[in-house]
Amino acid sequence: MKKIVRKSTIPLYAVAVTWLLYALLFPLYRPFHFVVAAAAGAVVGLISRGLCKDIVEEVPEPEPEPETTGNEELDKMLADGAAAIAEMKRLDDNIDDAKISADIVRLETVSSRIFEQVKANPKKMPQIRKFMNYYLPTTLKLLNAYDRMDSQGVEGENINSTKKSVAGIMDSIVAAFEKQLDSLFGDQALDISTDITVLENMMAREGLTEDPIHKTQAEQAQKAQQTQPKPQEPKTMEEELGEGITLEL
Repeated sequence: MKKIVRKSTIPLYAVAVTWLLYALLFPLYRPFHFVVAAAAGAVVGLISRGLCKDIVEEVPEPEPEPETTGNEELDKMLADGAAAIAEMKRLDDNIDDAKISADIVRLETVSSRIFEQVKANPKKMPQIRKFMNYYLPTTLKLLNAYDRMDSQGVEGENINSTKKSVAGIMDSIVAAFEKQLDSLFGDQALDISTDITVLENMMAREGLTEDPIHKTQAEQAQKAQQTQPKPQEPKTMEEELGEGITLEL
């Protein structure tokens, strides 16, 4: 709520009444009477101002204008995403299970980053269309079902089965959301990989680094050399004669 302080209007009316009474009692055609009337009005105004307190009113804060990107489709997608994240926060507050609560918090974080990426690059909107139209609403539907069952406060076959099923799929849902976020960085990963390859080739051509092809060939040759058996040293004459002598008992 926003507080607004309004000055009381009573002092103004009091001053006006003072002038009116003075005009009825005394003639206002001499400068002296105008001075006296003004002084009397000022005194009455000061006294009434001290006696009358300001009026403090509480009014609701004005709704902030929705942020717009200039793209209606993107604005709608971001608004739907914000509503979905708000619903996740509500479900997190309602559900007591620590594991599911932690999963919901993770979904909030990943979803926020997905929408941040799409907002920064609207061309990625088609990549999350199925996420928006199916995965996100279906996830909220499952969590709402868990919330309703959990709020009943009773044990039962259907209630327990539903809660167990939802709890069992949460890890897969979190993994799917994370993969959706990771897929938005596919173009950047490809660009960076291409830049690295071009940079390595340029540095090799300029002689700043070893040519990757030659470097690989040298490493393979060195590895092959290390795996070859060592040549045996020639035997001495005594060793050869010794090998030909056998002792018989």
